[in-house]
Amino acid sequence: MELIVEGMKRGIGLLLRGDREVVEVVLLTLQVSGTATLLSLFFGVGIGALVGLRQFPGRTFFLSIVNTAMGLPPVVVGLFVTLMLWRSGPLGALGLLYTPTAMILAQAIIATPIIAGISVGAFQSLSQELRLQILSLGARRRQLVWLLIKEARLQLLAAVMAGFGGGSLRGRSLHDGGR
Repeated sequence: MELIVEGMKRGIGLLLRGDREVVEVVLLTLQVSGTATLLSLFFGVGIGALVGLRQFPGRTFFLSIVNTAMGLPPVVVGLFVTLMLWRSGPLGALGLLYTPTAMILAQAIIATPIIAGISVGAFQSLSQELRLQILSLGARRRQLVWLLIKEARLQLLAAVMAGFGGGSLRGRSLHDGGR
């Protein structure tokens, strides 16, 4: 425990003194995580709105895939991305292995199902009466979705935080208080 505390003190000291290498690492980490979260937010909320607001054939199957993907181990995702980006892999010609772009891709693959799953729950928790009321006031489909996003904003914020944290709410339901 003493070793961990000493390491933390030393790391914080380097950061506060503005050590160039430490600051670069922190900035790169924030850039990678922020970009991955934005990508995941775009795709995850889109998927969540589609699945949470519409009925279509195969919806239950698709929802089970999203829920299963929420539990993807990061090591498995990292191995998958590595194999895809390896020089002899299908995307090897892009030369992205061991780059920030590869890290963004891996983090987005981990975070998107988490954001999508929580978003589905957020949209499903909105009352049908609210949707009907918005439509009866003359809203178009795009306006309806925007207003529903605004209505579910706190749950969607929880989805973003879970996605940014790499799945800190993994395996928990917002409806059961995380129990």
